[in-house]
Amino acid sequence: MITQGDIISIAKDAIYTIIITAAPLLLVSLIVGLVVSIFQTVTSIQEQTLTFVPKILAVFLGIMLIGPWMMDILSDFMTRLWADFSIYLS
Repeated sequence: MITQGDIISIAKDAIYTIIITAAPLLLVSLIVGLVVSIFQTVTSIQEQTLTFVPKILAVFLGIMLIGPWMMDILSDFMTRLWADFSIYLS
């Protein structure tokens, strides 16, 4: 039978996995946003759409580069979760 501690452990591992896999893309988006913001301040260009295109391109490039690593992390988590599934049922 699954206990409250098991549920908390699964939730903790899931949240940790989400944070680890999302952090690189969030950092890329943050850095690109900061660079574009500095560029806008220096050149006095206040176009709102200027920030979206570089961020989207950087995140897509990040997914292409970091995507296999992210899939490995998520696959390992799901494999561990399904491997312990029979333990939770008994």
